Amino acid sequence: MSLIPKNLEDFRQQVLVRFASLLENQNRTRLFARNMANLVQEVNEEIARNLEAGIRQIPQVEQSSEIISFLRREIARSTRLGSTLALLLEERERQWQDNDAHLKQIMLDFRDTVEHLSGTLIEKDLLERQSHVLENIILSYEKVSQWKAFVRQILADFHAIFPFNFFFIAFKENNGLMLYVYYLGEYTEEVRERARMNLSAELIRQLGLPQDALMDLEEFVIPVENTCDASEDIRMLSVSVPEMEALKLAGLLGVAFGSSQKLGAQEASVIRSILAVMVMVVGSSKALSRTLEELEYYSSHDPLTGLYNRRYFNDMLEYEIGRSERHHHEFVVLMLDLDDFKDVNDTYGHPCGDAVLKRVAEIMHTVMRKGDLATRIGGDEFAIILTETGEAGGIVVAEKLRNQLREITFQASDSTHFHITTSIGIVVYPHDAMNSSDLMAVVDLGLYRAKAMGKDSVGRLESMEEEIHVSRSTRVNAEILRHSLKMDLIFPFFQPIIDCRSGEVFAYETLARLCEPGQPTVSAGMFIEAIEKYGLGRELDRVIIRKALTALKERMTQGKTAPKLFINLSAQEIQGRGILGFAELVCSELEIPPSKIVFEILERDAIGDMTNMRTFLTELRRKGFSFALDDFGSGYNSFHYLRELQFDFVKMDGEFVRNILHSRVDHSLVRNLSRLCQDLGIRIVAEFVESAEILHALQDFGVDFAQGYHLGAPTPLML
Repeated sequence: MSLIPKNLEDFRQQVLVRFASLLENQNRTRLFARNMANLVQEVNEEIARNLEAGIRQIPQVEQSSEIISFLRREIARSTRLGSTLALLLEERERQWQDNDAHLKQIMLDFRDTVEHLSGTLIEKDLLERQSHVLENIILSYEKVSQWKAFVRQILADFHAIFPFNFFFIAFKENNGLMLYVYYLGEYTEEVRERARMNLSAELIRQLGLPQDALMDLEEFVIPVENTCDASEDIRMLSVSVPEMEALKLAGLLGVAFGSSQKLGAQEASVIRSILAVMVMVVGSSKALSRTLEELEYYSSHDPLTGLYNRRYFNDMLEYEIGRSERHHHEFVVLMLDLDDFKDVNDTYGHPCGDAVLKRVAEIMHTVMRKGDLATRIGGDEFAIILTETGEAGGIVVAEKLRNQLREITFQASDSTHFHITTSIGIVVYPHDAMNSSDLMAVVDLGLYRAKAMGKDSVGRLESMEEEIHVSRSTRVNAEILRHSLKMDLIFPFFQPIIDCRSGEVFAYETLARLCEPGQPTVSAGMFIEAIEKYGLGRELDRVIIRKALTALKERMTQGKTAPKLFINLSAQEIQGRGILGFAELVCSELEIPPSKIVFEILERDAIGDMTNMRTFLTELRRKGFSFALDDFGSGYNSFHYLRELQFDFVKMDGEFVRNILHSRVDHSLVRNLSRLCQDLGIRIVAEFVESAEILHALQDFGVDFAQGYHLGAPTPLML
């Protein structure tokens, strides 16, 4: 195939013909001029000789005549003419030589120019076909994911430009060779085997792989109109795929052809330009394809343990429900939660915790059959679907798994040894539930039961319907509360606390209420379980504090007395979540003394975290706030807490107060607890005062303050 355009070749031929014609004309003119000069010279010399002879023939006596003078003048002119003609010929000869040199140099320059142009210009048809190949190289998701087929499409057009025999792509993977060979046309097995051996040997050498490197081979045949003969001597033209360290991807691609085929500089340039584009296509496609494969893998797998993830578990749970329904099978779902796993991370570090999770995943596989599904739901929670398994089989697997995990000895980075335990919930389809949401609700409740049993247990519900109803109600209440907080529908109500001696209002307890227009007012007590389970106390506490202090400020602005405000806090605030700093900031903004605020926490919550409680009380008093222990007497060993912790107020549990007129035990308890607190300098607030008789009895006991519906119901305003 000629890569010099015909118009350039014709132009070169025409110029060379003209140059040859010029040289030929110059040589003819030169020859003619020389002949003419020689002729003129000969004639001139002959005339001069004849004139000399004529003079000699004139008698001596007459040689002084005018004719002799004329003849001698003519001889002199002839001599000058000969000298001038010689000089003229000499100059012309020099000019002819210069012209020859100029023409030769022009011809050389023209030849170099043509050769340069022939190395840079391409036939219009070739350029159009090359452009056609490149125009079709357009990446898309389908082409990236099916890049091998995409290469086949490109090669058919590529072959039309340069009829090569083979196209190869080689990648270095895991210290081995992945080789893709495309045969352009049909070849015998002998030719193909020779191509495999030659290509693999050369590519292993170029990629720096060991001679005995493992090789994976994929071959493709691309039908073409004209199959090129493949001689034994196969030549290669290749380019490198840039190494991508993140993907550990490096390789080569190129064409191979028989040595009998002529490959000029222009051909190599065109082929390399297309190969350079294909490097981007193949390299990017391979990298993107691998990335897509990894993304697809991690869309259904947990990257740490290699187990399936929650998304895949949900899909397979729905699938298993449908399959079991069609075939009337049972199946079991186990939910695992590692006991106190946070302590492992906190004590030994997260890398050690990750190692524990990986080991748990390995143990899970040992107790499962083929067809069962192990998943990591998140954190330290795992789930297993045991296909075609009933309750008894599920309990056997759960107990086996629990026992194996308990027996494992783990080692931390400091060589410390430790063990873990796990709590497991179990649910059976269709005995316990008929759909995925109910199955997960039941197995969660089973897991909670296992935790409540002291951990390291297998929990299964017995009365599912009631517990599911409670769980769903809690969830619904949580969403209602979230919506109410977002829409600013939570407001403080105020219930008076009366001084038992003077009968005057000493303080108000602040109670949260949900007030939606057109709906009955709802007490926050309905949401207690939702608040605790879903961690909504933080936002609720802050809303009530700001609104209650704002109401107190308005009362103070009106010139009324400023009573104390008792404000309930959720148990989580003991752990130092910044509530005291928030309250201090609001008091500063509204110019309300912190001494007007009494924070109260339930006894069961306060005594559940004694270490943080001491820190909390110290910080509370440092900021100028007071503290009240709510529902005092309801917990275990209350005397111990009175000794260990210092309280400003205790609020007597209303269950004792309401029965003091009818129960000798409650009467005695309230009377003696009152005396005890008086001796310790702790002021008492009695709750649930529902009648004048109860109030009189409390006054007789020396109780400091009382609150209840007999004394005043909660209202939106401080009356």
